[in-house]
Amino acid sequence: MRTEAAGGIGLFLPETYDLVWSAIVLVIIAVFFYKFFLPKFQSVFDERAKKIEGGIANAEKAQKEADEAKDKYEAQLNTARVEAAKIRDDARAEASHIIDDARTKAEGEAAQITANAQRSLQTQQQQAMVKLRGEVGTLATALAGKILGSKLADNSVQSTMLDQMIDDLSGDDR
Repeated sequence: MRTEAAGGIGLFLPETYDLVWSAIVLVIIAVFFYKFFLPKFQSVFDERAKKIEGGIANAEKAQKEADEAKDKYEAQLNTARVEAAKIRDDARAEASHIIDDARTKAEGEAAQITANAQRSLQTQQQQAMVKLRGEVGTLATALAGKILGSKLADNSVQSTMLDQMIDDLSGDDR
């Protein structure tokens, strides 16, 4: 026991026996805590660490799967774009081919129509020429008859005279 006056720093210092018994109780509580509570806390901490690590592993796995799915999607998208471009190019080539075929066919038909029209014109021109020669011959015969003062009655004479006149006219045209 302290004989000092109750004052100063001694007022705040406990007695020695209080310190000894407090240390003994503290050691008992520490041993009890170390033996019984610390292993339970450690097992709870280990379990939570495993759950967290498992969650992180699952998240990494899910991220990896998502990246693979994204890469697969991008590859499919690129393939689809290439196929679409190929289809577009093929369609353009097919359209160009169809247009060229139609143009060739139309030009052929136009050439055939033009050839038919030229033949028709030539035929009409020949018919007109034959008709014109006949009319010119008739007029020439009538004119010759008036000039001579008589009609040429004989058909063979008319025919010979017409042929000579036509030959003369044809010779002049050339």
